Amino acid sequence: MLAIGLMSGTSLDGVDAALIETDGATIARFGPSLTTPYEEGLRAGLRAVLGGRGDVMAMARALTLAHADAVGSLLAASGTARESVRVIGFHGQTIQHRPDEGITWQIGDSALLAERTGIDVIADFRRADMAAGGQGAPLVPVFHRALAAGLERPLAVLNIGGVANVTWIGRDGALVAFDTGPGGALLDDWVRRHAGQAFDAGGALAGSGTVHDERIAAVLRHPFFERPPPKSIDRDAFGAPAEGLGAADGAATLTALTARAVAHAVRHLPEPPRRWLVAGGGRRNATLMAALGRVLQAPVEPVGSVGWNGDALEAQAFGFLAVRSLRGLPLTEPSTTGVRRAVSGGALYRASSSSPSRRT
Repeated sequence: MLAIGLMSGTSLDGVDAALIETDGATIARFGPSLTTPYEEGLRAGLRAVLGGRGDVMAMARALTLAHADAVGSLLAASGTARESVRVIGFHGQTIQHRPDEGITWQIGDSALLAERTGIDVIADFRRADMAAGGQGAPLVPVFHRALAAGLERPLAVLNIGGVANVTWIGRDGALVAFDTGPGGALLDDWVRRHAGQAFDAGGALAGSGTVHDERIAAVLRHPFFERPPPKSIDRDAFGAPAEGLGAADGAATLTALTARAVAHAVRHLPEPPRRWLVAGGGRRNATLMAALGRVLQAPVEPVGSVGWNGDALEAQAFGFLAVRSLRGLPLTEPSTTGVRRAVSGGALYRASSSSPSRRT
């Protein structure tokens, strides 16, 4: 069936929307995709409610309307009939994730999205997993396994968004997945405050600075890094490790921290990967990619090197997961989130027959 996946990550940069045709087990084809950057007011508003502060309900509505607009734009740009899309996978925006306390919070009004788009929506992907003892993250490893069906294994897919996470795929298709530590969120926040930029384009600021190894060593003493997987972590769990440094040195230190946290994670993998494929915004950061190449004992390449669309990957994943949810297939496994058994998940929000262009 044809699905649309939507994703807004912890970097708070915008909405990714992607079409995918799938049965939830294999991928028939990828359709067009697009990214709609958030207006600065929305981005600032979302940043203000991180942790559950402020007017969360107002921001949930604003976020949902931005996602509905992204769906409309994708349908129009691709010439896709609304009636041909069976389901939307809507992740929402994570504003709090404390898995050790059984707490995760993704804001977004799924019923409103279904009504505005005229398409059924699957959302609340994490709750069933956490109810069954899982960490609620990461959610995309089953999608990575479907993508990597023809690639040499063991393989690692490293997604560097606001938080970095890895999916290890064994020769027999076995999965191990977990968050490795900071991704781009701390760096983006730093660059915004100290350089007036949304992110460190190409890693240029970090490349001009000096890494403060003692700051990295202090962060890596956090108990999270020694804990065996499955595990996940909130974007703000590590405080402000670059505080007091100059703009360039802070960027260099935070960039190196992401790379070294990934290298630290290798000890938790069943077997060293033969190859690392990097997704997320981090793949565009030349300084970060070079740092990963130095600390990992295998080739490190962007996912585009094997023909995957790095801009659309997570959005495609949520379209895939939405179809799996409709079919009752597992979204998570004990080795990906620590859930007691493989579980499906997601909640279905049906569009009314009177929604725009909705089939009766």
